[in-house]
Amino acid sequence: MLGWITTFFKAKSSKVDKDENISSSSSQAASSPAAVCSQHQSLLDSAVRWSRPYDVFVCHSCEPGDTEEAERLVSFLEAPSRNLRCYLSHRDSSPGAAIPTELYQAVHNSHIKVLLVSQHFLSDGWCTYVMHQAMVDGPMSNRLIPLVRNLMHSDVPPELKVYSYCDLSRNTELCFALVYRTVLQYLKDLLALDEKKIKVEKEPG
Repeated sequence: MLGWITTFFKAKSSKVDKDENISSSSSQAASSPAAVCSQHQSLLDSAVRWSRPYDVFVCHSCEPGDTEEAERLVSFLEAPSRNLRCYLSHRDSSPGAAIPTELYQAVHNSHIKVLLVSQHFLSDGWCTYVMHQAMVDGPMSNRLIPLVRNLMHSDVPPELKVYSYCDLSRNTELCFALVYRTVLQYLKDLLALDEKKIKVEKEPG
């Protein structure tokens, strides 16, 4: 009798271990680089993403240091492994176009707006114009990301203090990574919302 009980529990334990191994393998497969890459590509290929010409609008002052920082961010986001579409005014604006119209269209044609906020940004009239255009959707839209550069918290514009911002002077690489992650999460949420809307429309009235 004792031998039968021992055999039974050994068999049950073996089955549990096997099930746990299968579950662990499935979980690892779902989070494997190949799976993550596939999810990333599905977001980049989605129709909702292509509903706007740009993924990220980067606003910065004309001060050389700010321009270089903005270009580093764009290089990070546009790298082949991330493949996002960015708008930089000094690189992508059309020669001869009216500046207010050009900036307005670029802001509203971008999913996410990044503001590189510095002392030079605060004194730049066009940066202020873009900031106000970018804030039209409100904080709950998750479409505005302030990046603070060499600026005290007390100097951050009051209207931007309702947004979580990242301090570039503390950890530039982390800030860049957070921008990328925020863009992907926004596209993921947008895609889920679109799929839910399509599902509701297909349901019988």
